[in-house]
Amino acid sequence: MSVPVDIWLRGQDHATTAQIDGIARAPAEWTDEDVRLVLEGMLRAMDRLKRPGEDRRPIALRGLSWIVNPYEDGGVVIAIEITMGAAVAGPFDIEQAALEAMITRVLARPLAPPSPTVH
Repeated sequence: MSVPVDIWLRGQDHATTAQIDGIARAPAEWTDEDVRLVLEGMLRAMDRLKRPGEDRRPIALRGLSWIVNPYEDGGVVIAIEITMGAAVAGPFDIEQAALEAMITRVLARPLAPPSPTVH
């Protein structure tokens, strides 16, 4: 499935539409992993526009503002904002509360598994 994402980079006066590929399930069947792929895809699309032709950088789902909003023609969209700019992906045919719960869980995950070693 391809997901459309509209991107506005800070300092520019226009938006660019990109695609996020590789989401296997329809939105109504999404798991937390699918939501993580969408969020990372949104950030990666922003980075590609800001740094065209450069190597991919690691992505950490921290320090972003997000909201899930109803879309005027049905479904919902995910909007995120970071220092670099903003991105809106969708619309998606999924319940708003379910998507918000998944995003909350994905963003609450620790960056790495806790270590049993005490330093």
